Amino acid sequence: MMKKNLTLFAVFLWSVTAVLAQDQGTIKGKVIDQLTREPLPFVNVLVMEGTQGTITDENGTFVIGATPLGYITLQASFVGYKTLVSQSYLVTNEKVPYVLFELSQESETLNEVVVQSNLFTSTLESPLSVQSLGIVEIEKNPGGNRDILKVIQSLPGVASNPGFRNDIIIRGGAPFENKFYLDGVEVPVINHFQTQGATGGPVGIINADLIRKADFYASAFPASKSNGLSSLITFTQKDGNPDKLNVRATLGTSDAGITLDGPIDERTTFIASVRQSYLQFLFKALKLPFLPTYNDFQLKLKHRLSEHSELSLIGLGAIDYFSLNESVNDEVTDPERYRRNRYILSNIPVQEQWNYTLGLVYKHYGEKHTRQLVFSRNAWDNRSTKYADNSNLSEDLLLDYQSRETEHKLRFEQLTRLDNDLRLTAGVGLEQASYTNSTFKKIAGTSGLYNYDFNSELSLLKYQLFGQLSKNFADGKLGLSLGLRLEGLSYNKVMKNPFNQSSPRFSLTYALAPTWNLNASVGRYYQLPAYTVMGYRDQDNVLVNRDKGLKAIRADHYVSGLEFRPDSSTKMTLEAFYKAYGNYPFSVRDQISLANLGSDFGVIGNEEVSATSEGRAFGFELLAQRKSFNGLYGILAYTFVMSEFKDAAGQYVPSSWDNRHLLTFTGGVKLKKHWELGLKFRLIGGRPYTPYDRQASSLIERYDIANSGILDYGLLNTERYDTYHQLDLRLDKTWYWQRFSMNLYIDVQNLYASEVVSQSYLIPAMDAAGNKLTDPTDPSRYQLEEIENASGNSFPAFGIIVDF
Repeated sequence: MMKKNLTLFAVFLWSVTAVLAQDQGTIKGKVIDQLTREPLPFVNVLVMEGTQGTITDENGTFVIGATPLGYITLQASFVGYKTLVSQSYLVTNEKVPYVLFELSQESETLNEVVVQSNLFTSTLESPLSVQSLGIVEIEKNPGGNRDILKVIQSLPGVASNPGFRNDIIIRGGAPFENKFYLDGVEVPVINHFQTQGATGGPVGIINADLIRKADFYASAFPASKSNGLSSLITFTQKDGNPDKLNVRATLGTSDAGITLDGPIDERTTFIASVRQSYLQFLFKALKLPFLPTYNDFQLKLKHRLSEHSELSLIGLGAIDYFSLNESVNDEVTDPERYRRNRYILSNIPVQEQWNYTLGLVYKHYGEKHTRQLVFSRNAWDNRSTKYADNSNLSEDLLLDYQSRETEHKLRFEQLTRLDNDLRLTAGVGLEQASYTNSTFKKIAGTSGLYNYDFNSELSLLKYQLFGQLSKNFADGKLGLSLGLRLEGLSYNKVMKNPFNQSSPRFSLTYALAPTWNLNASVGRYYQLPAYTVMGYRDQDNVLVNRDKGLKAIRADHYVSGLEFRPDSSTKMTLEAFYKAYGNYPFSVRDQISLANLGSDFGVIGNEEVSATSEGRAFGFELLAQRKSFNGLYGILAYTFVMSEFKDAAGQYVPSSWDNRHLLTFTGGVKLKKHWELGLKFRLIGGRPYTPYDRQASSLIERYDIANSGILDYGLLNTERYDTYHQLDLRLDKTWYWQRFSMNLYIDVQNLYASEVVSQSYLIPAMDAAGNKLTDPTDPSRYQLEEIENASGNSFPAFGIIVDF
């Protein structure tokens, strides 16, 4: 019997050993000429994390076996071509990545060997204020919860709000001043529950499992992309594996998802994902007063038409629903928690959103040119309803809002290489936009009560023309780029003329030494106001803002800096910047710039404005960055920024994004036995805020509409929060088995429970029965009291990622 048991145990051990012993992977790929698209034979391809390597065959293909498991980078080198270092690719026993190298020929004027790395993005058009995040930094970012927009908060110049939202605030600019592109397709809605008229929200829509890299521009925007005022963020997706089907399943604290990629036929690949949240169950168990639910999908279908052309279908979308947990106070015995929950329930509307972006991208590669044609459609439907005390009675209706934005976009651009040192980018764009809005809203302000009740329809035609010429001089040491973008809009007489939105730009880069560069850029950028601003109508059904001469918002950028790159995976920069704003929308009702709004649920800009606000943002930033290489990566960034806009009296006052000091450190290290440790530290200077007008707030007729304290805009941003700091920690362990691999991680946000204090809640005092108390000396007013609005819990998040 014992002999039989020993035999069975030996068989079991052998089976386990056979499964676990597979600790080496395989990488496949191809090397081609970037211009001619012809395969390159006899190219040296090396694994940067090991000693493995090979050379390509006569078809330009290669296979490297016995590679380390995990994220791997490759280097391709060939005489007469620039040496290229790839992005990171995940290698498991079962998953064999396919790497396509596109090598560019050496310029005849260059004498030294140049290592070109996609790890850092830098071009003559955008030689500075550009950062790049690879898959490892996105995947393993501590506190990021695999949300790419939260990962971007690690970069210099980016302020992050303490809490759950991921508004992107760049160099003192408002959250709506950002533009996003996915594989060349513009994506207007980037967040679940996105604030209409801005770009912020609590959870990003883009699934990190489909992203190869993200490039972040804080200035020096290329002329081919529609202008933003503060940033341009481009996401590059992975291609589906051409050899076999891969499956990735994820289970996190807030959602679950599945991603598939693989071949459809020998010329067509796909990668697609769906995710569904289950936050509503967690929030209900935690007895929180709101229950969010979201779903999203993402798709890339790529078909190779020929050796020189390809067609891609890009898809992205989401369905969101935000409901109230009205039973949250049924068993609450803590009086302060009861009042806080009641306050939140009286403020947050029931909200429903859906959106999608679909795009077709055609690319043709010629020996002297690259052409791209992009056609896309996007739609966004946003609905919100709010009743006083959540009664759902028609006479208690405070908000009934429905709107839809739909756009069709066509863009053609061509990059022409006139010679080895001269290239020209030129193109045109045409867009058709439709906007509908049905608004009923009661508003209480310091000066009185306002009722908005209107319906609006808007149909617009946009047109663009752009070009950019870039050239190297002095044997490649000096690079210059001159660009121009013209944009017109059939909204009013001013915007119809594209020369009124003329956006010239100029960039310079000079090599002081092989590893040192001096960079500078100056540019004027225009961004069209949000549809909520352009489509607002008054009680007489008049497009007030159109008739009063609404203009495109202008920002002039001046940036210069030094860059030091000691090797292909390390970069250090020092940059100074100045932004001057003009034509900014200024609220006629509240007498403040809309630059001070945009970090909460709701709608921004659905009101009468004038294009008269002016502002400025300036400062400097330091960056030291090491890409993932030999198991170590890190980003250390410090930014000093001041952001100011003029008030009603024409005096500069701090804007709501005037954080002053931003310090972040994000780092990680690969340990033995496939353990990995990462941490992120953030220090964020306290933002200014506007105090309450207690006299206006205490009036019953106003408070019952506002359901919160009314801000005193005569004291705009005269108070300031304390400086906030937070440490996030992430620990990963990955197991590689013969048929699949599994990554288990714990992501602890706010490790030492640092407390953040926000503006207190101003609520009516209540008696023991929960009735609001009036002022005994003035029955038209409530007795008001403040409840502290502070949080500082450490939040551990767990996740599982399984690759088949």
